[in-house]
Amino acid sequence: MTISVGERLPEITLVKAGVEGPEQVSSADYFAGRRIALFAVPGAFTPTCSARHLPGYVEKGADLKAKGVDEIACISVNDAFVMAAWAKATDAQGITMLADGNGDFARAVGLSSDSSKFGMGTRSQRYAMIVDDGVVTALHVERPGEFKVSSADHLLSSM
Repeated sequence: MTISVGERLPEITLVKAGVEGPEQVSSADYFAGRRIALFAVPGAFTPTCSARHLPGYVEKGADLKAKGVDEIACISVNDAFVMAAWAKATDAQGITMLADGNGDFARAVGLSSDSSKFGMGTRSQRYAMIVDDGVVTALHVERPGEFKVSSADHLLSSM
């Protein structure tokens, strides 16, 4: 079942791509006491994710923060090393990269996707959400193959 607005995020261990290397963080601790714009991509280095999704959040980061967002985070079913390399390759300053390497978070929020026909296994659906102190206050899930409602522009317009 897909998580809904008003529900608390499940407690899952994520891996943050940190300056010193991978850092394990619990979702409960990471999202506590802050307002976070979280967007999910099917995979680092994939075409739409690299050309449009991530760059949009980098470009609109100041605008999101002006609307009360404390942090912007990108999550993907990739490992922390891939997420760190992707951030470096795209100069994704101001974006926290969260690795959901086993897809536990994607499954727990009901937003996993079977991408095995593309040789990618189980991934995350493309979405964006606002999380206030661990509670989902906005959720925008893309239809398969689309990139509209999870964009930074759309998230800003809905706030």
